[in-house]
Amino acid sequence: MILVINCGSQSIKYKLFEKDLQLIKEGRIMVGNKKEYAKVLENELKKLASFKDEIGKVCHRFVCGGEKFRAPIKINKKILKELEKYSKLAPLHNPYNVLGIKASLKIFPKAKEIAVFDTGFFENLPARTTVYPLPEQLRKKYGFKRFGFHGISHEYVAKEGAKKIGRFFKKLNIITCHLGGGASITAIKSGRAMDTSMGFTPLEGLVMMTRSGDIDPGILLLLGEEFSFQKLNEILNNLSGIKGISGFSEMKDVLKAIKKRDKNAKLALDIFVYRIQKYIGSYFAVLGKCDLLVFTGAIGEGSQKIRRMILRGLTILKNTKILVIKTDEELMIAKKSKKL
Repeated sequence: MILVINCGSQSIKYKLFEKDLQLIKEGRIMVGNKKEYAKVLENELKKLASFKDEIGKVCHRFVCGGEKFRAPIKINKKILKELEKYSKLAPLHNPYNVLGIKASLKIFPKAKEIAVFDTGFFENLPARTTVYPLPEQLRKKYGFKRFGFHGISHEYVAKEGAKKIGRFFKKLNIITCHLGGGASITAIKSGRAMDTSMGFTPLEGLVMMTRSGDIDPGILLLLGEEFSFQKLNEILNNLSGIKGISGFSEMKDVLKAIKKRDKNAKLALDIFVYRIQKYIGSYFAVLGKCDLLVFTGAIGEGSQKIRRMILRGLTILKNTKILVIKTDEELMIAKKSKKL
């Protein structure tokens, strides 16, 4: 059996598959108190104790392993120590991914542990997409480059979309929109990711629920004179984006507030939609044409209203098929683990 564990900052998801990838059992739990995360995680995994001897692989979604770790890899204690070093690149996710691995090693000691990276789908992005216009010595010293994130989801829905319209994945130009608490857009040409909105960290790109997305770096220079690095990190990752404009960190609350004519909530949604439209337009230019546009994620899949707002006025998409597909990162991870 293959167990896939997907640990986020607020949720723990798992799926248990047979070797033929037939789903046997799944679970999801929200974690309100982060101090209790490790304990809640262990208790959730212990529910699978009856399958302990049958689970041969435990696979983990790992958001960022830097330049060194992009392809799926078997985990040992040495690898895990190295992976812990990359938490600063994805502070909202990597630490929880590490907790998932540690809990699994404890509960399923006989199973092979495998990490599948969110950045893997973007390993072969063109250099014109990945290189930041910074001095070479700084780029080399700190490893600055655009990695991209949500790759497992983007790859899954793009391939599923190709199946649904009866076309070969490697013969299509596709734009995928993963819109949730974190949000990103990817341009795919002939099976290869050509560009994606997130960069060195998941902060770059679209306006998100609590992350700023693209902002003038000059703002950070000015803020750096007043705030510590830790405070800046909190501002950009936890207090900005839609929350920074509207005060709400859940899209459902934003939509409720708009019904009550909350001007800040409306402005936040307008900015969210506008940035998405701008990225779709730029990726249409990157690809030359777009055969398929796919929406996924809690917002992309869950809100018809927001999809309609995004599509309104995008006349360039008149010959583009548009699909809404529920992502399945766990199934994609399981598939990749079989190829390892």
